[in-house]
Amino acid sequence: MSGVEQVDILIIGAGFSGLYATYRFRQSHNVICLEAGDGVGGTWYWNRYPGARVDIESVEYSYGFDEELQQEWSWPEYFSAQPDLERYANHVADRFDLRRHIRLSTRVERMTFDEAADRWHVHTSRGDHIVCRYVVAATGSLSAANTPPWPGRETFRGEIYHTTEWPRDGIDFTGKRVGQIGTGSTGIQAAPIIAREAEHLTIFQRTPAFSMPSGNRPMDPEHERDWKANYAGRRKQMLENYGASLMVRPEQSIHDCSPEEQRAVLEKAWNSKSAFQLMLSFNDIMSDKSANDIVADFAREKIRSIVKDPVTAEKLCPKTYPIGGKRLCIDAGYFEMYNRDNVSLVDVAAAPIVAFTEKGLRTTDAEYELDIIITATGFDAVTGAMSRIAIEGRDGVILADKWADGPSAHLGLMVAGFPNLFMVHGPLTPAAQAQMITTGEWQVNFIGRIIDELDRDGLTRIDATPEGEQSWADEVEAVSRFTVHRLADSWYNAKNIEGKKGGFMIYVGGFPRFAQLSIEALDQNYRGFVRS
Repeated sequence: MSGVEQVDILIIGAGFSGLYATYRFRQSHNVICLEAGDGVGGTWYWNRYPGARVDIESVEYSYGFDEELQQEWSWPEYFSAQPDLERYANHVADRFDLRRHIRLSTRVERMTFDEAADRWHVHTSRGDHIVCRYVVAATGSLSAANTPPWPGRETFRGEIYHTTEWPRDGIDFTGKRVGQIGTGSTGIQAAPIIAREAEHLTIFQRTPAFSMPSGNRPMDPEHERDWKANYAGRRKQMLENYGASLMVRPEQSIHDCSPEEQRAVLEKAWNSKSAFQLMLSFNDIMSDKSANDIVADFAREKIRSIVKDPVTAEKLCPKTYPIGGKRLCIDAGYFEMYNRDNVSLVDVAAAPIVAFTEKGLRTTDAEYELDIIITATGFDAVTGAMSRIAIEGRDGVILADKWADGPSAHLGLMVAGFPNLFMVHGPLTPAAQAQMITTGEWQVNFIGRIIDELDRDGLTRIDATPEGEQSWADEVEAVSRFTVHRLADSWYNAKNIEGKKGGFMIYVGGFPRFAQLSIEALDQNYRGFVRS
């Protein structure tokens, strides 16, 4: 494609935040949205592995910007499956005529800021050269796949699939020996379904996960009617809640209850059919290690009571980090799966995987013969998608180099030295700690305010200051010290990627505080930013 195109705003990514950004900005600006995939929906386009499902109630995990959309759309289940979420994204793209602004199968490869003109030059995999005033990166927290680094991959005679690259028409596991690497959220959702089809399933587990039953069920028409009658008030309430979700937060400390009372509350939460209610049973589970220990013991007891083989049960019990320190997983029969004769568990913390082989996988003490290998090895989370684009800001600084020792970003929104580049759900925002569709809409509207005020004031550039970045880094670090997150290695702090440095990458001070501090910064003469 030849020739240079000029637009006001370029959006990267046509997931849920990118679609809303396209809708929001095309009303007042000339907009193009570039998407690497050949369909819209982001997370729910890429992750079509069996069992992929949202862990927030769908009546909450949906757009609030259009009342008719809210009233007319019906979710078939409480926790929607991937096909329904992808269908919803496509419906929104069609209903609001967003596709004429979206270019699919177009990956952004490099971007350079022209300081003299205050313009970004963006180059894509298809040869586009687009010059724009602003870039809105809606690249997603969990979009850059993490591929295992072991040698010998090309020698394996079977098939290898990463869970984000699942074939559209599925995989036939009938009569196959399947190896699944990884027991995070994805692995826990996929494994029970694969186990029902495969001749044998071997799970390779490095770190066991805490998981509780999702309680998913068909949508109750009365529940749906009630939500639709009260949507406006509920959306407002959600933004006032820690995780931008209406889960019930308790007043009481676990230490104010007798062991019998604690047990009764935890049992009720476990059976509540409300995914994360276990972590919300008491007000000090995430801040007090001794409170957390009681809940973790309860969850481990549940695993031991479900899994019949005591050796396997013990391997499945997490003991090296607090419950909730990594994102809690939600499952449909995961622990029960280990009672099947055709499922076995390999502890690769004890005997690490060292190579792919012709026949399968080799650990330090055995070789496993397999026909299909599933890598449920997660993502280069939060920063990965941005770091994989060659982004050159002021004075020739490359973003990936600036972030080599961990990300910096004022309010998680802008990086000093990279003017007019905004991130939605960027590093150091609440990201997956808060319900991402609602908070994505909020962040896009916040960026909209900044752009509108630049236009109003006749200005062409906004940048974060190093002082702004530092003050936000201090805030992120300070709030993380009050939680048990600091005691777990996870994608929240980049410890899931070999050799990746980085402090805490997620803001855990709650969405209301994040929103309040963001608004205050603009109201106080753009504190931590410089406009010109």
